Amino acid sequence: MAILVTGGAGYIGSHAARTLRREGYEVIIFDNLSTGFRRLAEGFELVEGDIGDEAALKPALARVDAVMHFAAAAYVGESVENPRKYFHNNGLAALQLLNATLDAGIRRFIFSSTCAVYGVPDKVPITEKTPREPVNPYGASKLFFENALEAYSRAYKLSSVRLRYFNASGADESGEIGELHNPETHLVPLALEATTAKGRELQIFGDDYPTADGTCIRDYIHVSDLAEAHVRALQYLEKLPDEKRGDSLALNLGSGRGYSVMEVMQAAEKAIGQPVRRKMGPRRQGDPPALVADPAKAKSILGWTAKRSLDEIVSSAWQWMQKSSSSK
Repeated sequence: MAILVTGGAGYIGSHAARTLRREGYEVIIFDNLSTGFRRLAEGFELVEGDIGDEAALKPALARVDAVMHFAAAAYVGESVENPRKYFHNNGLAALQLLNATLDAGIRRFIFSSTCAVYGVPDKVPITEKTPREPVNPYGASKLFFENALEAYSRAYKLSSVRLRYFNASGADESGEIGELHNPETHLVPLALEATTAKGRELQIFGDDYPTADGTCIRDYIHVSDLAEAHVRALQYLEKLPDEKRGDSLALNLGSGRGYSVMEVMQAAEKAIGQPVRRKMGPRRQGDPPALVADPAKAKSILGWTAKRSLDEIVSSAWQWMQKSSSSK
């Protein structure tokens, strides 16, 4: 079975591509390399193109049986400053991909969504029944595409799974691939960088939240666990009985355990043996005190749970960071 992985030269997409290959799938990566990296797609067939370009998509889609869609703009702050980019990339271009998928006769689609569709929830842990009320254009653009998938599923019998991630972290245990962002905004690599002599100080946004140590709590999930969930989701779609064809399923992907910013810093210090240099700043507008998943539905339906601990997340990220910096 062949899978088109859009955004497969990016962080999560590249890990999913490798996990698919390990499970015996043929993988074609489709990426315009605007934020992805050619080195993360090494060893795979890479089709360079934009998801809004039907002419580029058509021959690639003719060769596959399912689509995993990761290609998206994904910076919350940037989405507030430049919503046009987000609604174009994550909405209009993604819709063109969806239409091309449908026209190619493909009826299996896995979507990389986000917990940002929930906005600021009233309570945690967050279940799939929590109202979807995004508070930034990034979350709104992802919700738009979720709504499109639901509508297409009903109208066109397109079977889909919408996977709502919490905080993706860590790197492949092989050390071959890991997190590459420009700019980097994720806490784990920033905390690790702040332990090094040349690294920037870690900026902490707020220490007055109603949490045990005053800093925000988030649910960190190893990127390899995320990748494995995508394969499970694909296998779920493969096994759907005829009467279930056209279902659109939404699942939270998280560990179900929250860690504060301070706890992540402590994990980094434990792994490296050096202090995380940091400076305290005010809260960022719209940052909720805690975002933690209830992953029970993913366990029930896919038989999936996050296996890797925060310590494993940090150690794998550090291994990748060292290897990546030495190869520059």
